[in-house]
Amino acid sequence: MTSSPLDLPEHPGARHLGDLARGDLSWRVFLETSPDQHPARARVHFVSSETTRSTGWIFMEWTETDLLRRFSDFSAVELWKLLESLP
Repeated sequence: MTSSPLDLPEHPGARHLGDLARGDLSWRVFLETSPDQHPARARVHFVSSETTRSTGWIFMEWTETDLLRRFSDFSAVELWKLLESLP
């Protein structure tokens, strides 16, 4: 069985929430949540055709819904800055 281009098999809790593109650079943005922990936590994965860059567990909220709401507040510019801060 092969995975969809919007799946991250190594991070099964990750959801594709959008894409970033600038010039010839293109990244898929995933939010991985761990809702079974309290408080719920999340991290971001940026996936290009050559590499994946991931944050630590930088978001903590009471529920997964709160995590998704908080993530939706980020603009594309803020996501680019987050991506550029990662090794």
